[in-house]
Amino acid sequence: MKENKLADISMDFSVQIINLVKDLKAKHESVISNQIGRSGTSIGANIYEANYAQGKKDFISKLEIALKEASETGYWLELLNRTNYIDESTYKILNDQCASIRVMLIASCRTAKERYGTNP
Repeated sequence: MKENKLADISMDFSVQIINLVKDLKAKHESVISNQIGRSGTSIGANIYEANYAQGKKDFISKLEIALKEASETGYWLELLNRTNYIDESTYKILNDQCASIRVMLIASCRTAKERYGTNP
């Protein structure tokens, strides 16, 4: 099932984000590390919540929130790269994973809206 694949990928990404936060805190960076820690792990949390949504609208809403959190995480990753807290290689790996999650979330939201007839 696609949602399980998305849940698995987002869990793996969350683990990487937590490890990144540990590294950032070791460098005494706390502002961005707190932000990316929240947004990066919220992606998976909302995907997991969507699997137990109270209805169709709640399911779509959780996926859309996960998409917003993925977009925010992409911003923090770019900021960390531009301020040299992470190197280009780390940025590319994490940003590519985040972008893949966004693509999957966009497709999942679109499919859910079409299936449930909530497409504008």
